[in-house]
Amino acid sequence: MSSVLQPRECTVTKKPQKSYGFYLRIEEDTAGHLIRNVEKNSPAEKAGLKNGDRILRVNGVFVHKEEHAQVVELVKNSGNSVVLLVLDDASYQKAEKEGVNLEELGQKASTRKQQDPQAPPPMANGAITAVPQPRLCYLVKEEKGYGFSLKTTEGQKGLFIVELSPQGAAAKAGVQNNDRLIEINGSNVENDTHEEVVEKVKKSENRVMFLLSNEETDRYYHSQKMALRKESASLKLLPLKPRLIDIQKGKDGYGFYLQMDNNTGAHVIKDVDAGSPAAQAGLKDNDILVAVNGEEVDGLNHGSVVGKIKQSEVKVTLLVVDQETDAMYKLAQISPFLYYYQTEHPTPAQTEERVELHSEQKVNHKPRICKMVKGPNGFGFNLNMIKNKPGLFISEVQTHGPADAAGVANNDFLVEVNGENVINESYDKVVARIQGTGDRLTLLVCSKEAYTYFQSQNIPITASMADPVPDDPESPAYTENHLPDTERKSPEPRKRASSSSSSRSAASTRADSDNDDTRL
Repeated sequence: MSSVLQPRECTVTKKPQKSYGFYLRIEEDTAGHLIRNVEKNSPAEKAGLKNGDRILRVNGVFVHKEEHAQVVELVKNSGNSVVLLVLDDASYQKAEKEGVNLEELGQKASTRKQQDPQAPPPMANGAITAVPQPRLCYLVKEEKGYGFSLKTTEGQKGLFIVELSPQGAAAKAGVQNNDRLIEINGSNVENDTHEEVVEKVKKSENRVMFLLSNEETDRYYHSQKMALRKESASLKLLPLKPRLIDIQKGKDGYGFYLQMDNNTGAHVIKDVDAGSPAAQAGLKDNDILVAVNGEEVDGLNHGSVVGKIKQSEVKVTLLVVDQETDAMYKLAQISPFLYYYQTEHPTPAQTEERVELHSEQKVNHKPRICKMVKGPNGFGFNLNMIKNKPGLFISEVQTHGPADAAGVANNDFLVEVNGENVINESYDKVVARIQGTGDRLTLLVCSKEAYTYFQSQNIPITASMADPVPDDPESPAYTENHLPDTERKSPEPRKRASSSSSSRSAASTRADSDNDDTRL
């Protein structure tokens, strides 16, 4: 029976810092690790990958029963070439129906990766080998200092840490002899002089955050042509952790206020009622909210965060940090949400110059193409931004307006305007694009969650990721534009957010209020 089913071995080779040109997905009600959206003229298409193919092996390793994240990691860790053993959709369904042993199918197929004596085996004893990671270490100065000294090695990049005091602050924080120093407090120091590094440590006063790599990690990242960054670092050594709190709603609500700090944009927990569900779950006054039900809230306005909490009718899960933990993560210049991501995805996520494939689970991260025709009140949405933060997002989508009908939603991030990427453009320039349009507008948007995911993985967001939208045969060609003042939901002037706060007052209110201090 297996002779009838012929898996295909596809060797996909890409250029450094480029993409393989396909998506790897798992989908509800569809078995297997699916190849989707193979880009035209991409390395994937040239290697023979087809839409609907199921991956059976990666570099000779049987992966059909592995977790999606592990399969993604195997492909990512293959450098610039990967060998995939795949089965087309019809053959896969036939094999599943007839109970074919997929592990035996094509088991003898050779792979380039297996033949490479320099490449470590991706699996050992049936489990994926741990990928080396840089480490974040948080040093708290003691009476005798930090307990380490630095050296430089001629011809080698970076400074090395030597002569650790056995019980010193550095050793306690997880620093090791001959670690290479990559960042201090979120800033790269690989090209700094010895004197400049010493000065940065001194300026940090009593606390300093190091991003470190050892020889094994350096060798691995160099072989994979990957950049060492804090986003891919292990957080296990950090002494302060965010807290994941599950709160069951009581008859009087959860029992706390949520307040927005207009200066920092932080969403702060206030006035936790004694004996309330929030207090019993461990929520404390002045905790800072990081995520609601796994969705990061940084950059959202107060009303949006309150809305996310209210959507949970029975139970809500909050990721919070106290002020000391918040200060530690700020020192590293990373979000505490990274801790949540690593907890939920135990296989280390590698951040590269550009990822080698796109990965989606249950189609959670698709951008959307939204085509609309201007109505009597314009396109029916506002454009907003947060001061000193990248990205533009949609707000005040008019119910039943053109944008609403096209699928635009509040808090969507704007990616493209009429085919032009605007992620890195200024607010004024993007507004000018929309204001200069005629009666028709095409936007590429994605949810806040999708935007955060793609940004964290360095995946460029493109229209090819979205489901296709049929062109209107009566439509004229689209040109560059952006929303005119007449497209506003109300006649009031549109406001650009100067911080992540809402424009409403900060008076203390009950849960049915949209103000910046809300009872929950």
